[in-house]
Amino acid sequence: MRRDGPFKGRSISVVNDLSVDEQRYLYRKARELKAAAAAGGDLSGFRIDDPDYSAYLIFLENSTRTRESFRNAAAFHRVRVNMFDSATSSFAKNESITDTIKMLVGYAPESCFVIRSKLEGVCRWLEEYLGPWAEREGHARPVFINAGDGKHEHPTQEFLDEFSFLERLGWKDDSIHLALVGDLYHGRTVHSKADGLKAFRNVKVDLVAPPELAMPAYYVDTMRKNGFELRSFDSLDEYLAAGDAAPIWYFTRLQLERMGESVLEKAPQLRRAVTFRKDMLGRIPRDARFYHPLPRDRRAPTIPTFLDDTPLNGWDAQSANGYWTRAVEMAMLAGVIGHDFQGEGKRRDGAEEPFVVEAPILKRAKPECKVGIKPVDTGLVIDHIASGRPLKEIWDRIDKIRRVLGLDLRSSHGVYHSNRGPEVFKGIISVPDLRSFGEKDLKKLGAVSPGCTLNLVEDHEVVRKYRLGMPPRIYNFGELSCRNENCVSHRSHEESVDTHFVRRADAGGGNRFVCRWCEREHDYSEIWTL
Repeated sequence: MRRDGPFKGRSISVVNDLSVDEQRYLYRKARELKAAAAAGGDLSGFRIDDPDYSAYLIFLENSTRTRESFRNAAAFHRVRVNMFDSATSSFAKNESITDTIKMLVGYAPESCFVIRSKLEGVCRWLEEYLGPWAEREGHARPVFINAGDGKHEHPTQEFLDEFSFLERLGWKDDSIHLALVGDLYHGRTVHSKADGLKAFRNVKVDLVAPPELAMPAYYVDTMRKNGFELRSFDSLDEYLAAGDAAPIWYFTRLQLERMGESVLEKAPQLRRAVTFRKDMLGRIPRDARFYHPLPRDRRAPTIPTFLDDTPLNGWDAQSANGYWTRAVEMAMLAGVIGHDFQGEGKRRDGAEEPFVVEAPILKRAKPECKVGIKPVDTGLVIDHIASGRPLKEIWDRIDKIRRVLGLDLRSSHGVYHSNRGPEVFKGIISVPDLRSFGEKDLKKLGAVSPGCTLNLVEDHEVVRKYRLGMPPRIYNFGELSCRNENCVSHRSHEESVDTHFVRRADAGGGNRFVCRWCEREHDYSEIWTL
């Protein structure tokens, strides 16, 4: 059996780790596998069938359906299946997850790690850190599959959901009208739909949740950017009164374990807002189907048990589909299937635009100086700091530059008029005797104070001038921190994961900073600990 398909060695940390065409390929192969199994056909072309291939199932949070569907999928592949017991493992001895996985990589020629954890972004971190490490050490690059990480994503649940929707729609992907109902704030399965629904060419989504449980703005914005038509409602009663209800409903349970006390006090009202009732039956489309990632809360299910034996029940078949889609995912990443894939693959990160631009030097007998700033004979001058901003912001920026760059040496600084007008101010820091400024310091200065200029001075003349923009990536600075306490990089978890932010332009033309690991968005001011 050839195991050199185009997906070999890749990982699935988020939905977007598979392009839309690659997701559609997954659904087609899962459909083929399911049909072949039902017909008693030959399934060998889907199997890894290698007793030396190790599948590690590491579930650091409780799970039944995801864990068991992956266990059975791994058994289908006839590979070595390792159920990792975290309660009796080295995690109980305070070993980092990075060190634990690094050890396990060496125990088999090839390994696939299926991980569920409260640490958001853990699979992306392990993929990017341990992949290159394994190659340097002579091991096969390990595969990581995210089986749910905190409130972040659950990509394999999303893939089985989309497969189930396609199955319901007769495998037509031209359009879908879907209602998302329940706890949209904490539910990682609905968060994954912000990108997963791109498998359909035209998407209409109705968001049904009270304000306390509403979909986070980041995912709403993502849906809009993806061209989805959106409507929002505070309750099922409001939704049904508006008319044009969706034929496919996707419910989630209220995740009380993730809620604060103020929200818990309102739990009865919140449940009622998103729980289906018998008197609603006459107001939904005749061909409607209900879906749910499960489990349901047996005491207060949003889909009550009186619906179990009705045609509305789509959740039982949906749950069973997890076996087929996860078996195909494992086969793809092991290189068993994919040779017949045609379409657009995952886009690679583009070349990063330069953020340090060397500027022309206007020859002067001496560098420009300001009242109160001693001219620099040899050293550097940081100019145009927060130019045009309010005075307090300029002073704050000067202070941040000095602390982040460690400029606790002989120097001077101040706020002065800019050449742009008498009411426009800028900051200047003058540092004599400092002759070198490395690439990391340039990136740090650009990240702390984009728009400033750096002048290198020798013998009273500016010999180099740099204009600094905002770096496309900001990382490896001890002064950075992701504010998401569940992020794998958060210092409270002591995982020694470097903080890493990616800059993205927002709709208003400004910049937002997205954590590389957990994808939490931050304002510029939020990423600094100083």
